[in-house]
Amino acid sequence: MKVFLSSDMEGTAGVVDWEQCRPGGPEYGYYRELLQQEVNAAIEGAAEAGAREFLVNDSHSSMANLRPDALAHRARYLSGRHKPMYMMQGLDASYDAVFFVSYHGSMDGAAATLSHTYNPRAIAEVRLNGRPAGEAAINALVALGYGVPVVLITGDEVTAEQIEPFCPGIRAAVVKTSVTRYAADSLHPEQARELIRQQAGDAVRALSAARPPAITLPATLTVRFRNADLAELATWIGGVVREDGLTVSITGEDPIRLYRTFVTVVLLTRGIAE
Repeated sequence: MKVFLSSDMEGTAGVVDWEQCRPGGPEYGYYRELLQQEVNAAIEGAAEAGAREFLVNDSHSSMANLRPDALAHRARYLSGRHKPMYMMQGLDASYDAVFFVSYHGSMDGAAATLSHTYNPRAIAEVRLNGRPAGEAAINALVALGYGVPVVLITGDEVTAEQIEPFCPGIRAAVVKTSVTRYAADSLHPEQARELIRQQAGDAVRALSAARPPAITLPATLTVRFRNADLAELATWIGGVVREDGLTVSITGEDPIRLYRTFVTVVLLTRGIAE
């Protein structure tokens, strides 16, 4: 049994400020270790339930936040920037399950700690088939393309609620409750890891009933930008259609191609976002 794990950082218990999860920040080293332990808890829980192979795709910031030698169960480690499939690089149809660890909510919804969708300087809102979508839902398009169920997400309660319509029945390890975008009530790190380990194990044990994401195809991603210049630039990419001054849409039958187009939009607009 193979598990693909995409790890962000903002959803880690105790993390509430950009400086805590920004490489080079004074507190980054400490919170980086908390993330490492949550990733390992997910791996350990899955291994206890029978999973044998793991690939961890480091998906936060510079995408080089974890210590490879400290990963549990000799998990493979995919790190570094400029990945064609970004947060979902490395997933293919050979995997049995997808885990999203330390994910966060989207900025357009309820208050969620360090909320954003790929690039907070450029993107104000993303909808998938008309529903508000955070990074987890967008990334689930790739899982759908390969026919792999997304069975675990960890982070705050908003993140768990936002992914549920796209991945019904997903197990959620809610390790903190958001108060504002910069405040949260977090579990003690040991309790957070215990919860993640338990939910990961339960997710693997229930895998026979799991299904790929429930996203109707053809699917449409609607992206609202923070200013009109960004929306205009996005339309330079084939398949991106202007909806209004701030909004573009992308529609496709192939969920992987749809995701890649979205990532291209993100990377292109990042250059002029302020």
